[in-house]
Amino acid sequence: MTNDILVVGDIAPETQAAVTGVVKALEKAFNAKDPIALSEQFAKKTSWTNAMGTRLDGRESIAEFSAPAMKGFLRDSYARYDVVKLMEIAPEVIAVNVVQTPTDRSGNSIESAHGATLYVIAERTDGWKIVAGQNTAVEAPSTR
Repeated sequence: MTNDILVVGDIAPETQAAVTGVVKALEKAFNAKDPIALSEQFAKKTSWTNAMGTRLDGRESIAEFSAPAMKGFLRDSYARYDVVKLMEIAPEVIAVNVVQTPTDRSGNSIESAHGATLYVIAERTDGWKIVAGQNTAVEAPSTR
């Protein structure tokens, strides 16, 4: 993750660490192709729209969709997730902008579609979790 995170609002350092920790755990689960670990970063009641525009409601739906996807069309896809902005929406509710950079298995950046993601992460009884989000595929930046 980058050290250049724009923080909007009065977000305590421990909250910043917890929220960025959710994003890092999500990245780790995605790159390990672990649909259960990935889904555990989401609240039980959540709404997630992936980069293909498929809306998934609930943690179980995310795990059910992710398992075959990670064995199929995502099996050779890896990414780095960089938090670029945290914005306090309400106490213990943080909007998080993330830039997803495609990488190879070793973590080296590659040319491919990037992701621009917005997560709403809130503190729940089982910790900080993604309660809503949208992933948008973005064409790879031009190298010209």
